[in-house]
Amino acid sequence: MYTLDIAGKPIAITDADEAQSRELFNSDAFKEDIAAMESGGKPLWDGKAPLVIRPSTKEETDNFEQALDEGDDDEETDDDLDEDEVGINVLFLVPVDEYDED
Repeated sequence: MYTLDIAGKPIAITDADEAQSRELFNSDAFKEDIAAMESGGKPLWDGKAPLVIRPSTKEETDNFEQALDEGDDDEETDDDLDEDEVGINVLFLVPVDEYDED
């Protein structure tokens, strides 16, 4: 698992491998999302701070797995995905203010 740090703060974790994590966290779409998202009224990313992708700590991994276990009833499983889709999960490690994806 890999964690995204912004300004020295862990922001998100994914169960993707390193290459997939880098592709996801460095994608324009993800950058647009985190620039628009806020935590405590402040943007998650200012569009300038470096995005640091690193292996997750044990505590981050444990929190991720616990959150995934709690959400199993509501979430799509890998069995529900088409053959060419990869089930990559992302968990934000900070509270995210209400966010409209549209």
